[in-house]
Amino acid sequence: MSSPSVILPPATLGMLGGGQLGRFFVAAAHEMGYKVWVLDPDANSPAGLIADRHLCAAYEDFAALDELAANCAAITTEFENVPATTLAYLAKFIPVRPSAEAVSVCQNRIVEKTFLRDNGLPHGHFIPVTTEADLEAANAGLFPGILKVARFGYDGKGQAVVNNRDEALTAFRTFKGEHCVLEQKLSLDYEVSVVLARDEQGRVKCFPTAENQHTRGILDVSIVPARASACLADNAQEIAERIAEKLGYIGTLAVEFFVSKGQLYVNEMAPRPHNSGHYTIDACINSQYEQQVRALCGLPLGEARAHSASVMVNLLGELWYEGGHAHGQYREPDWNQLYAIPNLKLHLYGKHHARPGRKMGHFTVVGEQLDTVLATALAARKAIGIAD
Repeated sequence: MSSPSVILPPATLGMLGGGQLGRFFVAAAHEMGYKVWVLDPDANSPAGLIADRHLCAAYEDFAALDELAANCAAITTEFENVPATTLAYLAKFIPVRPSAEAVSVCQNRIVEKTFLRDNGLPHGHFIPVTTEADLEAANAGLFPGILKVARFGYDGKGQAVVNNRDEALTAFRTFKGEHCVLEQKLSLDYEVSVVLARDEQGRVKCFPTAENQHTRGILDVSIVPARASACLADNAQEIAERIAEKLGYIGTLAVEFFVSKGQLYVNEMAPRPHNSGHYTIDACINSQYEQQVRALCGLPLGEARAHSASVMVNLLGELWYEGGHAHGQYREPDWNQLYAIPNLKLHLYGKHHARPGRKMGHFTVVGEQLDTVLATALAARKAIGIAD
């Protein structure tokens, strides 16, 4: 449907999803003068706790969706697994950005990889796997590989490294026949990501390319600017812009890349702000969340330039347990260790309960010299009790 060109405060915006990404969106929108309603089935959702109204309902609850549509000027999401049918339904009544079509590409690894292939974007070799026969017929060159479920896999969940065909068949059975992709395992130099915002007119602002380090499949540390060549960092931004254009994307988008033997390969896209873009809150002129508000409301995109070097460190739930595991005594971490560092910004998400692997907060260290910032961040990470 056609949408008004600009939505100005004090309009009410709608957010599907109530996690920390939604919470930061609510905070940014409030700062800009908007009200926000959040739809999320969790009564303790971090975004719902600070929203003007929290509709505690399922994403397929049409009465709640009708109420959201009747009271909001536009809708966005912080969570790619909101059903695309929900987005399409809401779009009948009010602007929804990003579109259901764009989000649906990112929801399914088979569709996502096929999109990359069909648009000539760099990606690792893969095949869709819907039956055991697909694995039995797979080219031997795909091994060793990684078998990933097509839907609802994130933070390393729903995937298995498979060294040969037999291991792949065993893993596929473990996934109970869910549709999967088999990707050739790349030799990994390091990983980078690009977060960008794209508006209705197709204008794009890219944030600086981040270098990412993961532990057990979950983002641990993001370093900005990435310690990569200027050419590679620029190429990553160009590829991310092409993806946004091909998707007809409006909003904040993240693209994650593997770097293998000096070459970029798209790993996956996230149709929302991203964990690796948290640094933008403290190190950039505008954050990824303010850009999300701007794109949603038809406002001019803000400047995405970084004013500082930065290193972001994730704080996971095991930090709340003595010994770093769920069997240890539950206690609050010693935040004095972090507050003692003057160029460190701590963000806690207000989640109801800590559990191992759950993202509970992050901190970002900012400064002029990346080497110094990185050393400070890693020392703070150790001081608070995060094991290497």
